[in-house]
Amino acid sequence: MSGEKTEKPTPKKLKEARDEGNIPQSRDVAAWLSTGAGAVTIPHTIEAGQTLLRQTLNRIDSVAAHPEPARALSVLTDAFSGIPGVLGPLAIATFLAVIVAGAIQGTLRPAPKKLKPKFSNLNPVNGFKQHWGPAAIWEGTKSLLKTVLIGTAVWMVAKNLAPHLIGQGLMSTTAVMALTKAAVVKMLMVTILVGLIIAAADYAMNRRRIMKKLKMSKEDIKQEHKNAEGDPLLKGAIRSKQMAMSRNRMMADVANADVVLVNPTHIAVALKYEPGSGAPRVVAKGAGAIASKIREKAKENDVPLVKDIELARAMYKSVKVGQEISPEFFAAVAKVLAFVMSLRTKGSLTTFGEAHTVPA
Repeated sequence: MSGEKTEKPTPKKLKEARDEGNIPQSRDVAAWLSTGAGAVTIPHTIEAGQTLLRQTLNRIDSVAAHPEPARALSVLTDAFSGIPGVLGPLAIATFLAVIVAGAIQGTLRPAPKKLKPKFSNLNPVNGFKQHWGPAAIWEGTKSLLKTVLIGTAVWMVAKNLAPHLIGQGLMSTTAVMALTKAAVVKMLMVTILVGLIIAAADYAMNRRRIMKKLKMSKEDIKQEHKNAEGDPLLKGAIRSKQMAMSRNRMMADVANADVVLVNPTHIAVALKYEPGSGAPRVVAKGAGAIASKIREKAKENDVPLVKDIELARAMYKSVKVGQEISPEFFAAVAKVLAFVMSLRTKGSLTTFGEAHTVPA
């Protein structure tokens, strides 16, 4: 049935969903990318912090030996000014991770419509679905997966490290610390990798849920297409009105024409020549019923009709209304106009309803 939501959402539908903030996303992506960025920069942060602390303590010793307020203030100022250099890389890396997560998921684009209050959010049925529906089931499953997988990863790393720590009497303290550090870094990396895999699965599930929600019926797509291009009936009515207005203007111009070429009944082409303005111009043309109206208008306004079958047909096919005639018609049209002027001079244009024939 046309009402069933079986079709993929159109680009317009997807754009409206983005404007409303209804796009697939997972908070876990930003969380785990930020954690990863922190894990990469924390060693530098610790090292830089230790260096700053050593330098500060050394200077404090010198101040203690020669206590002067200015020197003590200088030490404190330098210590505080060094903090941004210590924490800056960590903060920048975390910020960039959040930006990257937003760019990957397409959430950087603002969605002002999402800020508008919706009364549907107060609907208890919707709240029940959020807490007990498929989305809630997936959230519970995701939390369980994170616990199991991350716990397993930590246990495996700790299991491999335990024998070395138990037998640390055979190893130097420096070696034990280095081994512990390597194990902790490995455990952190594995945890982050598992977290990112779960985040990717979460994003895929959210995308599947939202795309299913945005599906459209054939009738929806047809209606959207109609709204985009306009109602065919309305467009047809407008086009008909425009054509009628154009015909009315054309008929008004027939009254001022110099001559109307006919063939003799099916085609009519009205010409107007204004000396000094260029070549004669077609002010009206038509076939069938329109040709009949042109002839009637010409008869009402004493515009002469001239029968020239070949010329009338050729000009009807090749010259548009409002255009000047092309050079190949100059001689033939000049002959027609000269014939009409001669008839006017002789006073022979007495029967305007009848078509005159140009002598050979």
